Amino acid sequence: MKRSTLTYLYLAACSALLAPALSHAQVSCTRGGLQHAVDLYLDAQSKGDLSGLPLAKGVGYWENIAPADIQKGFIKKPLKIDHHRSFFDTDSCQSFTESIVTDKAAPYVFATRLRVNHDKIVDVEILWTTTGYWLFDADAYFKYSSTERWDPIPAEKRDTRGTLVRAANAYLDAFLEKKIDLVPWGFPCVRVEGGAYTGKGSPSDSCEVGVPAGVNISNRRFIVDEVLGTVAVFCTFGAGGPGAGSGAPDTHLFRVENGKLRYVHTLTHLLQSEFRGNRGTQ
Repeated sequence: MKRSTLTYLYLAACSALLAPALSHAQVSCTRGGLQHAVDLYLDAQSKGDLSGLPLAKGVGYWENIAPADIQKGFIKKPLKIDHHRSFFDTDSCQSFTESIVTDKAAPYVFATRLRVNHDKIVDVEILWTTTGYWLFDADAYFKYSSTERWDPIPAEKRDTRGTLVRAANAYLDAFLEKKIDLVPWGFPCVRVEGGAYTGKGSPSDSCEVGVPAGVNISNRRFIVDEVLGTVAVFCTFGAGGPGAGSGAPDTHLFRVENGKLRYVHTLTHLLQSEFRGNRGTQ
């Protein structure tokens, strides 16, 4: 056999062996690296198979704000995801992905947070909702969410990280004392909550409707993407103490344009049948 042929076969074999390692090495704390991590996650979730994920040895896994066994968790459930969108926080090396499954037998809307350290995924957190949970309607969520525009914001018009976090905090703070005048309301602004929708197709559509009082939205953690003008918040709807509300696992996702709220998405891991009290909507 000619030396050139042997060399070709050797290089081809090496390329095949190195392909998984090179693929995993693309995971990093950049937009492209975080996108690659999300792509690997979505593939793993669709198959219910973790073998293609570059998980760190001490990977942390949570479901609905509680530590869980990744080998027995929601992530091992094979799902046909009908719609998803992702956001990337390069400052904290995190991503946030909103996914919708409209399968009639087992519909879901869920949020996933990944955290990356160098070339490994070190945190996986999922908050899921399904039939029977607060205002859940996967078909409606898909209908409204899939028609929204979350395009990149031109560099000269992007809000700062601080502005995005302040907008989210102002909205969430309003639930305690209902100081809605401090929230940077945009018009139009529409909210999708579990599947319930506030929009009517009018330029005056507002996300202000249905904000209750007396609820302490606590335990807030932020994933911020200035390029897409978004801030996602993992939190609890209520602090969980006596008289302080349910403390239900919750995510709020905001799109902010020119410092004003444009879209609000809400998921709450709370069974409709277990709700007690006058909560209103979010």
